[in-house]
Amino acid sequence: MKKKGFAAFLRRKEYVIAGALVVAAAVGTTVVYTNNQEKERQQIEMELAEEQQQEQQELAAAEAEEEPAAEASSVIPPKSTRQESGTSADRIEEQLTPEGGVAESEKPVEEETEKLAEEDTEKKENVAAAKQATETAAARNELHFSPEEGIDWPLEGNVILNYSMDATVHFVTLDQYKYNPAVIIEGEVNDKVCSVAKGKVVSIENNEVTGCTMTVDLGDGYSAIYGQLKEPNFAVGDYVEAGHILGYVAEPTKYFSVEGSNLYFAMEKDGQPMDPMEFFE
Repeated sequence: MKKKGFAAFLRRKEYVIAGALVVAAAVGTTVVYTNNQEKERQQIEMELAEEQQQEQQELAAAEAEEEPAAEASSVIPPKSTRQESGTSADRIEEQLTPEGGVAESEKPVEEETEKLAEEDTEKKENVAAAKQATETAAARNELHFSPEEGIDWPLEGNVILNYSMDATVHFVTLDQYKYNPAVIIEGEVNDKVCSVAKGKVVSIENNEVTGCTMTVDLGDGYSAIYGQLKEPNFAVGDYVEAGHILGYVAEPTKYFSVEGSNLYFAMEKDGQPMDPMEFFE
């Protein structure tokens, strides 16, 4: 009996201890949960406090920026509609002095206007002068040949071979009878060869028969051709006047070695040969 009673006592004691442990565990869990909640609450409060402080700082900064603008607005009054636009009469009245003259502020404007007008006039005069000079040069260089007025002799000398396109003439050096589209004028080496009329040099070429040959446009389809030259004094594109020295008589080519030094001179109209003797004065 005593053993049974003692065993029952032990079981009750075990139940009590087990219950106490359960209660202790529950209490511990509750304490931990409560501590965690308290920490979370404190964290949230700190974050809210920081956000509120930041908002206050931003608001204070905005107010500080608005204060200078407000002060400036109070110092500089807005312009009235009359000041902004003004009437024509008001502007005229402001520009005039009490004596009815122009205000001092307008004088530089007038002076600048007068200066620009003078510069514009000067430019127009320069343009007109340049145009006139161009027209004068163009008129001076305009080529017109009159057969009735004739041409000067390019060289003083005897004609040793006449122009002949109707019948052949004898070329001594070649010992042949050929047509001759030019006149062959006897001359000495280094004799001056002069322009027969006003014209423009259109070509300078080396020809096997006539050596250095210069062609000058006389205008109206007429051309003068000078052969057996050396040391030409003008270039292609140059204008020449009657009497200008075009060059000098050169040593004769092999086609005129027997005839000796000479000037080959021809006249053409629209590319067709003409008798130079008809034009010589």
